[in-house]
Amino acid sequence: MSGRIPTEETMNTSFSSQPGSGQPIQIIDITEDHKFKLNEDNLQQILNHPKVKLKKVSIISVAGAFRKGKSFLLDFFLRYLNRNGREDWLGGEDEPLTGFHWKGGSERDTTGILMWSEPFILRRNDTKEEIAVLLMDTQGAFDSQSTVKDCATVFALSLMISSIHVYNITQNLQEDDLQHLHLFTEYGKIALEDSHETPFQRLTFLIRDWSFPYEYNYGYDGGQALLDKRFQINSKQHQELTELRVNLKKCFNTLNCYLMPHPGLRVCTSPQFDGKLRDIEQDFKIYVKKFVEAQFQPNLTVKQINGREITTLELLEYFRAYCRIFEADELPEPKSMLLATSEANNLAAKAIAKEFYMNAMEQHCGGDRPYMHPQHLQATNVQIREEAVKKFDSVPKMGGESLSQKYLDELKEEMDDLYDTYVKHNDSKNIFAFSRTATSLIAVMVLTYIMSGLLEWFWLGSFSFLFNFVFWACFFLLGAWIYVKYSGEYKEIGEYIDGLADILWRRVYQPIYEQFVQHAIRAMLSYAPIQDGPSGSSGRGDAKKRN
Repeated sequence: MSGRIPTEETMNTSFSSQPGSGQPIQIIDITEDHKFKLNEDNLQQILNHPKVKLKKVSIISVAGAFRKGKSFLLDFFLRYLNRNGREDWLGGEDEPLTGFHWKGGSERDTTGILMWSEPFILRRNDTKEEIAVLLMDTQGAFDSQSTVKDCATVFALSLMISSIHVYNITQNLQEDDLQHLHLFTEYGKIALEDSHETPFQRLTFLIRDWSFPYEYNYGYDGGQALLDKRFQINSKQHQELTELRVNLKKCFNTLNCYLMPHPGLRVCTSPQFDGKLRDIEQDFKIYVKKFVEAQFQPNLTVKQINGREITTLELLEYFRAYCRIFEADELPEPKSMLLATSEANNLAAKAIAKEFYMNAMEQHCGGDRPYMHPQHLQATNVQIREEAVKKFDSVPKMGGESLSQKYLDELKEEMDDLYDTYVKHNDSKNIFAFSRTATSLIAVMVLTYIMSGLLEWFWLGSFSFLFNFVFWACFFLLGAWIYVKYSGEYKEIGEYIDGLADILWRRVYQPIYEQFVQHAIRAMLSYAPIQDGPSGSSGRGDAKKRN
């Protein structure tokens, strides 16, 4: 078991975020019939935020029984992040605690899963890379309105999505607290066999209202000692309890415990309590400060799947996959959970490659780029497509080769569709292509007008009627085409006229143009000087002189 106990000397995570306004928004709803629904619009609003899009992500979630102060705790996290972790981030004694909604009393307050709408940016100490930090609040378990399946699902989604999962417990760490993790140990065993990577990252047992500091001190030191005691294995234990402890250690990179003192009677008993520090016991303020700071220092815990750090773009795919698997009436089997993770892993790889392809193509032929020759566009597409496939292949996959090939084929099909769109968009930038219809019709009008005049000149006016008819037909077609383009009405007629002009261009003008170019090239080559010998001094004129 690995426990991390931060010290004052190592607390030096750097911030680049600015204090901003935000609010908790619902990302997963629980319907009246106990179905879980992903609010994708709200989630995309957070994950596609301009300052965090495509950045690696760290997610901190708090889960546990209802009315045990989870939202209250998260508001201390908010205060720390909003104030960039400065020394006095706890604030003044008379400053109310705001952010995630919380209230005193015995009734449930939070429902579903919420996330703070404003992502935060912190920098890694070693690489100075910017990391997106997200805070997630969850519905409390074991209230009178939630089924066992509801409670287990909320806990499961929170644990599988987060990089730091705070398991909020009151007074003591008991055996039933460990039993709630049984499902994840079974999942973890299968995941370890499939990918040989630890499936979960960091689980912190936060023991609130710890009343026995004379046995185990507050903080990480006492918590680690208590955790080691609870995880002891002896011959008298049942095999199931032994396996649970062994597997829990294997399933998490970091498994630790923190003992928190009671915040004071006024916090628990006064309906007027609004989070002011002056109403909170000094010991609680000291240790909640240490606990919050320890989650970000000395280094951030970036979310990993299959041993690889993921971005906000990939996180969206995992949310979708996990919500789908937990939609059923029964809790999913561990194998189903692993399959969902594998599919999300491949979907995330596809999303990375597709995003790379789209960004690269936009740089070459996007909306603000000039017209590109079709051959150059095709060559660029081939090169970028190959790079996108390499991006897909570079992501470590779960689920085997056959599953990976399925998503690779989908990626190629989607890139083909995107390429067709880029070709049409590129053609629209070609001034001649846009005016091809008008040019073709005007050319026919000019030609028929000249032919009609020549026939009249040679007293063949009866034959000029045919050319006059074609002239006026093209004239009316040109007028209709201009009206359609100007008004946006009768698009079908405009497409029909464009089709006629395109046939005229491909069947008549283009062959004539190509023949003209070929004759011009032959003529140029016939008059070009002929090199004769290494000196290169003899040409066609010199050859005539020698003869």
